[in-house]
Amino acid sequence: MTTPQGDFMAGTGGSAADPTDEREPQTHARTVAEQRSQQLREVSPRFRDALDSRHHDRVGADWAGGLPAQYGVAPRIRVGRTKWFNLLWLIPIAVALMIAGIAVARGIIDTPVVRDFLSDYPGATALPEGTPEGFPLWMRWQHWLNVFFMFFMIRSGLSILADHPRLYWTRHSTPGREWFRMQRPVPVDDPTYTAKGDSLTLPDGVGLPGRRHSIGLARWWHLSIDVLWLLNGIVFVVLLFVSGHWARIVPTSWDVIPNALSTAIQYLSLEWPTENGWVNYNALQMLAYFITVFIAAPLALLTGLGMSPALSTRFRRISRVFNIQFARSLHFLVLCWYVMFVVVHVALVFATGALRNLNHMYAGDDTTSWTGFWIFVATSAVLAVVWVAATPFTYRYPRAVRRMGMALIGPVQRLFEHVDSKPGEYTEKDISPYFWSNGRVPDSDEYRTMQEGGFRDYRLRIGGLVEQPVALSIDDLRKMARHDQITQHFCIQGWSGVAKWGGVSMASVLDLVRPTPEAKWVVFYSFAEGAEGGLYYDVQDIDQMRHQLTMLAYDMNDEPLTFSHGAPLRLRNEVQLGFKMVKWIQGIEFVEKFEDVGGGLGGYNNDHEFFGYRQSI
Repeated sequence: MTTPQGDFMAGTGGSAADPTDEREPQTHARTVAEQRSQQLREVSPRFRDALDSRHHDRVGADWAGGLPAQYGVAPRIRVGRTKWFNLLWLIPIAVALMIAGIAVARGIIDTPVVRDFLSDYPGATALPEGTPEGFPLWMRWQHWLNVFFMFFMIRSGLSILADHPRLYWTRHSTPGREWFRMQRPVPVDDPTYTAKGDSLTLPDGVGLPGRRHSIGLARWWHLSIDVLWLLNGIVFVVLLFVSGHWARIVPTSWDVIPNALSTAIQYLSLEWPTENGWVNYNALQMLAYFITVFIAAPLALLTGLGMSPALSTRFRRISRVFNIQFARSLHFLVLCWYVMFVVVHVALVFATGALRNLNHMYAGDDTTSWTGFWIFVATSAVLAVVWVAATPFTYRYPRAVRRMGMALIGPVQRLFEHVDSKPGEYTEKDISPYFWSNGRVPDSDEYRTMQEGGFRDYRLRIGGLVEQPVALSIDDLRKMARHDQITQHFCIQGWSGVAKWGGVSMASVLDLVRPTPEAKWVVFYSFAEGAEGGLYYDVQDIDQMRHQLTMLAYDMNDEPLTFSHGAPLRLRNEVQLGFKMVKWIQGIEFVEKFEDVGGGLGGYNNDHEFFGYRQSI
């Protein structure tokens, strides 16, 4: 293997000090230090001067490259292979079914069979002896906090969905094979169409935030509020069982099924069941609360973790079945359940005795006074203010949102970053038929000239805090020990794909250049510019460079990398999200800190779009 120096380390000789040097130790140490300083001076101007040193403190018109608004189409689900059903039709269909249901229920309610059934199963099951009545203060507070957190979770979740407005059941995000979409069909004959170009805008009062491609900020909101929502839920469940209130929402007899049917018939017939929520819920309410607390909530957590690249590549057996797209689809269905539950729940609160029901949850008594109503109005005003203010606050103080996210979810992400993924999960039969393109492609004269020459003149320049800086051609890289892996790509936008990558492990690169002890971070520089100008770059933790699935890839699916997928060289680090896997790499620099690189936040998307350099989940 050759290691030509090229112009990367001109004037330094490109090598570490000779170990046989007989100069005095102090002189030798000074010479080594001067060489390292010279290495930094040589590598920094070539790449760092081409970076955009700005970092945004507000969301302005040029944010995310100034993407114009794009609103897509009404939500659709696929029927068969090629037909699509517009979900807006569910509104008149639901109304028609409701009318038909009421007609049928009123027609059978007075028949002897149904009357006997309603007599045997009046709609509520008996509770265990000693089950407490009423709604204690802790339950009332947690009920309100739950609503407060869910506002942020639902709105930010919709913004995350809008960044890749398609859902799939398999790990392959193949256009035309999604089961749900809010966007037009992908123009598969257009090689310039990217996943970022597929993203949608949401109204500011719906999404959090609503701006197109606001995935970075939406994720900080979603993940950080998730932590608070889960903590609130854990406390709620613990107190539920400690206090004995669990018996009111956990079925203890199979009688709950016929009683739930009885309740449904009574609601549809408009001869509504007697409400006594202070003492006991009816069976339909019990089942709804049980599903919400003990099925939907844990499923929300599990499906959320199912979308983590670090966990997915670690727990291979689970991931093979419970893949990211399956988890993402279930996560969306859980969201649909919560929205439906809230709408029906609020409607029934007001339709079945508003004053008494509001007193139960807000005043803590079983009367029909106006106290609960006015507390409800006051707390609803707070929620309304928060709802309206959340998006403009996010645009004005995006760094505060990011700091909140790092404080709440950062420790967990740092834990997952130390999970070294293992090879062997996928085989060639798992390779995806379609792999989305993303990112702004290189258009510099230097890159075009190399591309036209088949990258014969390409040199990967590696320097910084290393003992052996090098400038490697593609032939040099191919002469190094080859590393192959078949792994799954996780894009921050939500799409995924499996591909076979061939190239050189980063462990081999580290063995070649020998980073100094001061080196803590590795900066990867691209030929491509970011959305707002300046070279695209990203910073990686040096500890992850020796992971078994961290590599520099020059082949994809046994063919040289294509232009749109990063030719001639790209990074793969399988415990991170896709935006961190720099494409079109032209240089690598080992540094002690990254605060003086670019905008100083650990990567182009961190500087400009409020992503985080820790994004392992």
